[in-house]
Amino acid sequence: MRVTPSRPPRGDEDAEADAGAEAGPRTEADALGSAGSGGSAGSRGAAGSRGSAGSRTAAGSRTAAGSRTAAGSRTAAGSGGAARTDVDAPAGDAVALPAARTAVPPPPGATDVAPASRRFLAKATLVTAVLTAAGAVLGLARDQALARLFGAGSETDAFLVAWTIPEFASTLLIEDGLAFALVPAFSLALARRAQGAPGDPVRALVGSTLPRLCLAFVAVSALIAGTAPYLVEALAPGLPDPALAVDCTRLTAVCVLGFGLAGYFSAALRAHRRFLAPAAIYVAYNTGIITAMFVLGGQWGVRSAAVGVAVGGALMVVVQLPSFIRELRRKAPAVEEAAEDSERAVTGALVATVLLFALCRQSQTLIERFLASTLDAGAISHLNYAQKVAQIPMTLSMMLCTVTFPVVARALADGDVERARNRVERDLALATCVLLLGASVVIACAPQIVELLFQRGAFTPRDTAATADVMRVYALGLLGQTLTGVLVRSYFSAARPSWYPVAAMATGIVATSWIGAWTVGPWGVLGIAAANASGITVTAVVLLAGMGPRSVPIRVRRVLGELSKPVRAAVIATVAGTFVAEQVPAAVPGLAAAGTTAVAVFLLLAWALDAQGVVPALRSVRTLTRRLTHGRTR
Repeated sequence: MRVTPSRPPRGDEDAEADAGAEAGPRTEADALGSAGSGGSAGSRGAAGSRGSAGSRTAAGSRTAAGSRTAAGSRTAAGSGGAARTDVDAPAGDAVALPAARTAVPPPPGATDVAPASRRFLAKATLVTAVLTAAGAVLGLARDQALARLFGAGSETDAFLVAWTIPEFASTLLIEDGLAFALVPAFSLALARRAQGAPGDPVRALVGSTLPRLCLAFVAVSALIAGTAPYLVEALAPGLPDPALAVDCTRLTAVCVLGFGLAGYFSAALRAHRRFLAPAAIYVAYNTGIITAMFVLGGQWGVRSAAVGVAVGGALMVVVQLPSFIRELRRKAPAVEEAAEDSERAVTGALVATVLLFALCRQSQTLIERFLASTLDAGAISHLNYAQKVAQIPMTLSMMLCTVTFPVVARALADGDVERARNRVERDLALATCVLLLGASVVIACAPQIVELLFQRGAFTPRDTAATADVMRVYALGLLGQTLTGVLVRSYFSAARPSWYPVAAMATGIVATSWIGAWTVGPWGVLGIAAANASGITVTAVVLLAGMGPRSVPIRVRRVLGELSKPVRAAVIATVAGTFVAEQVPAAVPGLAAAGTTAVAVFLLLAWALDAQGVVPALRSVRTLTRRLTHGRTR
């Protein structure tokens, strides 16, 4: 039940915004972190611009059933200056949250991050999308350069075994892993700062975590370099040239420190609603690898790519360091230090659960390469190229979640479960639609895509056919990959350890291992790809089944009903696109014709089915087009 707000009613689409645009003490351009804007305290105006309404009375105070007490009603903090009272979901939807905190008015000079408006989320997502797309394009250019310079033979297989290190490091330290612990921790610190907690919780958090993590990153880098021969033997026992793989592994081990710092800075900046620098890290990373391959490839061979990984990791840190330092220099409240809660925000149990989940998820790659090392030379390369292309739709679908994860974490830190639930459900709908649209194109146009991207130099037509077949099988697991990525964020958004996602991922790994061992003999690389798709789908099902008290309590039946709409549209779009691709086998014309067909069929069917993730997006595009047209004609 919701008590009628004291301001005029708003539609569902605007209610989620929580009026961040009206109240926001930070401008959207400042929050996005435009190039060169430091977001100094002066650019936001004094904290007093929030007024007394900026405080909360017993913010987040909740009964055991999960409903708010009378004191838990929220004042105008984050709601544009209009008071409102919330009564949350029934007891069955309750979710364990951080302990209730009684707020005091923010002291002079205190700073805060305003609730995100829909307009801000759209702009932040656009910034992230553009830079992520640029990073993905450079990633494809990196893979093209690798294929062109070194082909798909034993030398490339050796490097790709070493490539396991940056793949694991990016998952553990940047994309998942530490981000699941640090984003909620920084969100909680920012919430405590806004409530007038003593000292500066944000600086206390950095001081208590960053030095220790740096030492851990250095130690892990040294450990990997020292044990490289044993790692190569364990990862790929049938590799023709293990010495080359050992050299590449030692060179890539350096990236652990760079990736760790980059992941830390990314989490902190995203919690502060700064998305420009974190979104640019893969542009810098891939630029470093490509440059190293072309500059050093003639003398060092494929080892040049390993050097590029180390250089790229350093560039990821350099890109974010100015913004991170700028945020730490923000004016802090003039209150005596007593911020122990922020120091305890990142506990050993929390770090253990998120890292174990990320480790289990990335171990799918270990299983693939272990099984593929027993096949003919080039099998690992075919799996790698197919996976890189097939995962592009998943990467694009997760961009919104990258932006909204801090929003969900901040909502839970504020005790607003309803806002967190609505945000997660919308993320699921939109991410699924984007993923299935891309997957239908990937499956329908796989041969044309691979030929256009890779078939040149040492990459032969035979490699194209093998990679395209693997890519189509991989794509069958993309929905499971996206659902897992969205759902696991809701388990860790409250900055509390949860072992359920680890168990869910372990269940999927067991399924991948057994299915892969059973199918690799008769089906080869196709059996390995099928095992990957099956295992991650099992994980997604287990995570969805566990939604409720352990996480943000989404309405599972309603979500499944919404997801079935784009799934039906994607199946028909894939069939139509595949039929057209077979009629036009040439790379460029076939990709254009089949891709256009798949996209058009999917959008039309999704619109007809009133899919939640497609219809608002199309309306937004239409509105944006009208505004741009109006702007040009003024």
